[in-house]
Amino acid sequence: MKKLIALVSMLALFGLAGGAGAQDKDKAPDKPAAEAVKAEPAKAEAKKEEAKPAPTPNKGDIAWMLTSTALVLMMSVPALALFYGGMVRSKNALSMLMQVFVVFSLVTVLWCIYGYSLAFTEGNSYFGGFDRLFLNGTFDAAKGEFAMGATFSKGVVIPELVFVAFQATFAAITCCLVLGAFAERAKFSAVLVFITLWFTFSYAPIAHMEWFWAGPDAYTAANVVDAQNAKAGLLWQWGALDFAGGTVVHINSGIAGIVGAFVIGKRIGYGREALSPHNLPMTMIGASLLWMGWFGFNAGSALEANNSAALAFMNTFLATALAVLSWTFGEWVFKGKPSMLGAASGAVAGLVAITPAAGNVGIPGAFVIGTAAGLVCLWGVNQLKRWHGADDSLDVFGVHAVGGTLGALLTGIFNHQSLGGPGLVTDWVTGKVGSNPIWDQFLTQAQAVGVTIIWTAVVAFIALKIADLLVGLRVPEEVEREGLDTTEHGEAAYHV
Repeated sequence: MKKLIALVSMLALFGLAGGAGAQDKDKAPDKPAAEAVKAEPAKAEAKKEEAKPAPTPNKGDIAWMLTSTALVLMMSVPALALFYGGMVRSKNALSMLMQVFVVFSLVTVLWCIYGYSLAFTEGNSYFGGFDRLFLNGTFDAAKGEFAMGATFSKGVVIPELVFVAFQATFAAITCCLVLGAFAERAKFSAVLVFITLWFTFSYAPIAHMEWFWAGPDAYTAANVVDAQNAKAGLLWQWGALDFAGGTVVHINSGIAGIVGAFVIGKRIGYGREALSPHNLPMTMIGASLLWMGWFGFNAGSALEANNSAALAFMNTFLATALAVLSWTFGEWVFKGKPSMLGAASGAVAGLVAITPAAGNVGIPGAFVIGTAAGLVCLWGVNQLKRWHGADDSLDVFGVHAVGGTLGALLTGIFNHQSLGGPGLVTDWVTGKVGSNPIWDQFLTQAQAVGVTIIWTAVVAFIALKIADLLVGLRVPEEVEREGLDTTEHGEAAYHV
């Protein structure tokens, strides 16, 4: 019996020893036990990360962005075309409509060939690269897969082609805005040459400088922040705020327009003859359609159907109404009578000024910006216009450059949470929101405005000189006197 008990005891001891040996085999021999325990959860987390599906776009976001894109398209054709067309003389009405219609189409095509790539792909601080030439990579026909584009929320995407189309409308309307400054005397061929050059070397790089960044999902940890920021455009790196295009669209186009007005020269009879709008009802219809379409322009720039879009929508609504009133009453006081053209111009001034601020300020900011826009732009198209002396035919500088500058600077003030603003994301890794010191943000905005003014002025001047060398900028005197409708296009807007 004693031998049997001893034998069982020995087997039990060998069994325990064998079990301990089996456990030792499961550990890597060169790792301490504590490290192995830490490694297991890390492996599990890595597997979990690998298994995490790629984000898919929300149908509501897609629907909103497609609607916004269509609204911005409406801002150019027909809205801007009607707004500008009504303000020129009847003999040039058709040419104005034609310029807007064709330039919008030209820039849309250029955008899809190379403009989008220069503006919204990684390159340097000033220009993007060539990864998206002819929209390469946005859709894989063989696999039926669409590339996704980032929004401003982590894990939220939209099809990149939707973003391409949305931004195409911005590029196209910006180029169309420039046309109003030298309306009624520029050759159609010169307009097309100039716009092609200016779009390539001014609009695309300024859009890249202000709006290109890696997107929120690229900010995965604190140690990658500097590297991701370095990939962004120059003005984005500085922290400039431009929700929907105060610098990119309005200052950019307004400065190019005034340079064009100086270089091309004044219309025959300017300052001596009445060069009055021929159809103010047409202009009013255009302004009304601009106001409607601008909801897509501003609220759509949130890139999602969310709270930011709602704020931008309401700010756009309110600021525009305030600008109509402030311009109207200002004109009433200083000129004795309120005019329909003034009310329509006030609406556009309010829309312009609230553009950089739309999702970047609160309701108090919209009250101030809208009221100020009507009065400041009224001054811009009257007293300031007398000071600079250029024949800015349709007041592109006085409304867009002046209003865009006003809005960009006031954004730096009213973005602050203490003044009712939403603040800004101060940490893209965590999504933390805060406010920069008001004076610091104001200076950043001023620097962005300064860069935009200098850049677009230089490019516009060079592009105009090239167009002049190639085809000549201005129509002959007899052609200008007869009107561009019949001489440039062989048609007439009206038959009486």
